[in-house]
Amino acid sequence: MNASANSPSASVRFDIVSLFPDFFESPLSSGLVGKALQRDIASVHITNPRDFTTDKHHKVDDIPYGGGVGMLMKPEPLFAAIESLPQLPRREVILMTPQGQTMDQPLFKSLATDYDQLVLVCGHYEGVDERVLNLVTKEVSLGDFVLTCGEIPALTLLNGVLRLLPGTVGKTDSLKYESFESDLLDYPQYTRPAKFREWAVPDVLMSGNHGAIAQWRSQQQIERTRLRRPDLFARWQEKQTD
Repeated sequence: MNASANSPSASVRFDIVSLFPDFFESPLSSGLVGKALQRDIASVHITNPRDFTTDKHHKVDDIPYGGGVGMLMKPEPLFAAIESLPQLPRREVILMTPQGQTMDQPLFKSLATDYDQLVLVCGHYEGVDERVLNLVTKEVSLGDFVLTCGEIPALTLLNGVLRLLPGTVGKTDSLKYESFESDLLDYPQYTRPAKFREWAVPDVLMSGNHGAIAQWRSQQQIERTRLRRPDLFARWQEKQTD
């Protein structure tokens, strides 16, 4: 399955190496991601390692040397699949693995601005043969937990990077004030009605005083981060003293 596969003007090319291409069909055709791909802001190409097997059973996994539980993805189909892809000048080959760098907003921003091509390799079973790392330039994790497949973090990374590309989000200013842009969480937000059940919108937000609103929002960001994410709050505090 390819999305905007024939677009030479796409700013970033995503190559997903996955045993389950169908996993991406709905997410890549829905919401802002689907619209961005239709407008050729990026292109997505999916390659199945199973298509590169040479045995009659199309085997992509095998038991690990030395024993152990589970199966490992074999190196031959993964090497063949990755090596079949075109190579753009600024390319990163990313393996989705719990052992990798944890995803965060600075990583997404770097991938969105510094690369023309992102190859996302989705692991399965108990992981991949270690020799596959000879083709990998970065290992990335969704968090400190284990999932059944690498497709979930791959889709997360694609979404996080794609939304930062020019043209994906209509109001680009909104990207500047999101959570994590300044190591602070977002401030509380409200819409109509002004009162819902026993909860009312804070008076300051309906005051029309833009200076007071900005100050209230800043205070809320700081306090919310202090309470909910002390790790981020500590990092923010450190930057304030530098």
